[in-house]
Amino acid sequence: MNELVETLAVVSGILLLLVSFYDLFQSVVLPRPAVRTFRLARIVVRPLWWVWRWVALRSTAVDRSEARLAAFAPIALIVLFLIWALALILGYALIIYGLRTEFRPELADFPDSFYVSASTLVPLAYGDFVPEVGFARALIIFESANGVAFAALAITLLFELYGSFRSREEAVVALDALAGAPASAVQLLETAAAHNMDGKLRETFEEWRKWAAMVLESHLAYPLLIYFRSSHDNEAWINSFGAVMDAATLILSSVDNDESSGSAKLMFTVGNHMAEDIAWVLRFPPDTSPIIEREEYVAAIARLKAAGYRAMDGEEHWQKFAKLRGNYATVLNRIASTLAAPPAPWVGDRSYLPHRQRARRRRAPVAQKPAA
Repeated sequence: MNELVETLAVVSGILLLLVSFYDLFQSVVLPRPAVRTFRLARIVVRPLWWVWRWVALRSTAVDRSEARLAAFAPIALIVLFLIWALALILGYALIIYGLRTEFRPELADFPDSFYVSASTLVPLAYGDFVPEVGFARALIIFESANGVAFAALAITLLFELYGSFRSREEAVVALDALAGAPASAVQLLETAAAHNMDGKLRETFEEWRKWAAMVLESHLAYPLLIYFRSSHDNEAWINSFGAVMDAATLILSSVDNDESSGSAKLMFTVGNHMAEDIAWVLRFPPDTSPIIEREEYVAAIARLKAAGYRAMDGEEHWQKFAKLRGNYATVLNRIASTLAAPPAPWVGDRSYLPHRQRARRRRAPVAQKPAA
């Protein structure tokens, strides 16, 4: 009976280690998304986020809610590492329990095996339990090396995540000078049309084309980056990206002979690729709605004309704009809604925007009929 229990413990430990190594490889080492495979981050982070988001948004103070939402991604990363570490410790503990007779003094029960495994993986072994036979010795050496490799992976992932986060946020902060905070496509185009701004719009499209390619690679490989929140008020990376995409779409669909149209087309192509792949990772269903209304489009064109653009708002141009924007608008809005991003023009929760706000109508008091 004891031999059967020991054999089952060893087999269970080996299986648990294989699953843990596979998940670590998929989540940390493999530089590409793994959507249709088992992944711990997917089954832990998303449910945890919805609970965290619900609790954070219960506060009526915006600053407090933003601080709580910003803390989620680092805490989720720590939780993932703790789960991986616990899985490794438990897997090795099961194998050690099956080999407990090969230690001196002999391990009495599973808690002793768990203690040996945990102190070896860290490693902080005090020598109170010593392996005396070849296989037990090899296992302890392998677990100790595994602990060093795990720590190296954790440090490498931290540097990778925060490096990608910093690169993403530098462009977001820089866009404030052109598009405001929260970012607006129309304001971006108006600012770029001002005096002494020659070529600035083209430069912006080129910079954000490279930004979109960088985010496409980093956020697909490490989807947890999606939950890292911008550190400045009224800023969100998804809002800024949406503003640049909308600016490029306006140029391509409704502005005649603009010198930045080539850069806008390249930006739109890479940005649309990014939106499609993020929708694929997050499993958003396809939707080609442009989201915004015709009246908003007409108002935007009027502002562009006032800024000096040769803009047109006819039915043909509206249809072209709606078709182009339908490629990415729903994805951006769903991401912004999921992340509870600050509301911005044309992106995210639109109930706060002026065109959605209706003045409250006070009902006139009903005249009472005179008593008969």
